[in-house]
Amino acid sequence: MSFSPSPLSPMSGRSIQEQRERWERKRSRTAREMIQSEQRYCQQLELVVTYFVEILKAKGTLRQDIRESIFSSIKSIHLINQTLLAHLEMGRFGIGFEEFCTHLQLYNTYIDNIQTAKKVLMVQVKKSKAFRRFKKLQESRPEFSQQKLEDLLELPLQRIQQYKHFLRDLTENTGPDNPEFQQLSKAVKAISEVAQRIQDNARSHENHLQLRRVQKQLKGRKTRILTPGRWYIREGWLKTVPPKGTEAKPKMFYLFSDILLQAKPCSPMHPTNGDKFTCQRVYPLKECTVDKVFGHTKSQGGLISLTFARAKLLLMSDDQVDINDWYRSLCLTIGQLKSRNTVVHRRDELCRTPIRSDADDQSSTESQNTRGTKRAMMLDDEVREESSRSLSSTEESSRSATKRRKPDQTPADGRSQESSGSSCVIL
Repeated sequence: MSFSPSPLSPMSGRSIQEQRERWERKRSRTAREMIQSEQRYCQQLELVVTYFVEILKAKGTLRQDIRESIFSSIKSIHLINQTLLAHLEMGRFGIGFEEFCTHLQLYNTYIDNIQTAKKVLMVQVKKSKAFRRFKKLQESRPEFSQQKLEDLLELPLQRIQQYKHFLRDLTENTGPDNPEFQQLSKAVKAISEVAQRIQDNARSHENHLQLRRVQKQLKGRKTRILTPGRWYIREGWLKTVPPKGTEAKPKMFYLFSDILLQAKPCSPMHPTNGDKFTCQRVYPLKECTVDKVFGHTKSQGGLISLTFARAKLLLMSDDQVDINDWYRSLCLTIGQLKSRNTVVHRRDELCRTPIRSDADDQSSTESQNTRGTKRAMMLDDEVREESSRSLSSTEESSRSATKRRKPDQTPADGRSQESSGSSCVIL
């Protein structure tokens, strides 16, 4: 018995056509919203460039390096977005975003500089009376709708997030046979990477603020908290159970990605350090194991045991929810630290030079030369002159600002610095 494919019924054909019409309506609506929002965005960028960047340059209120530290590549961003808007208004979304994505380095430069821009802006507002008056006058213009300069500087970051959502909706409602489908798909990937960069930079800045806050809470400067690669996890009060059965004493604990820090409060009668803590112990988490002694049931409180290479620590809390949160945080932090160390060891083993013959070395050299030639041929030489000038000037201003600022003298090895000058016990 054989089966032959039956032709599509009128009902099924009508449903497919209706689905296509829905996709086309959604695509048209998304395209219209994108064009309208792009027009507003370009108008806002033009206002910032005209009433702040250009007038500040003409008046000479701020030095050139300070202006570039605040506004970075926003002038070049305005130029490439004007080109993008022209493509969008003509309905060429694929070509427009394909060209736009070749200049995303301008956005990356702006994103990496945004925290410096906010810091320099705040310093100049406090330092320069002329700039403070100029800023207030320009912000009062009706074109800005009572927006502050601090808010206007966030526009490119916000626009990248909007692009990600617009492009996803546009791609989902574009057929695979459409010539723009591949271009839009590549644009979604490129824009998503820039959006992820924004989130990573924001997380890194927030972590830096947390580390600085903890550093200020500790008495003295001997215990170095601001160490490259260190992440703040959590903090809180826990009771330490002594080995000889004496009374458990509450201590303040700070959990980071690589250490657990134990501190006690300073004397409230101290004239300057009454609200600070004194570091007592620094426990490295590299070789730590954590176990829950009790607190598995719904009974009140719990106890967890931490075993280090040279010490053992019992931590207790009367709040079972709190002790369970600490247990989960410790297990997750220690697991991530050990997994990173395992990956590093494996990479070191893979980096060992294998034994090769002369013929293999010659063939590998030829293949490398071939790949280098292909890579050079793929480079795009058509770069805007304005964009290159903006990027180079931004890098020079960031280098000059770095020379003026006193760098944090963070040691290469945070543990060696702690053990050399700190009163904490490094285990």
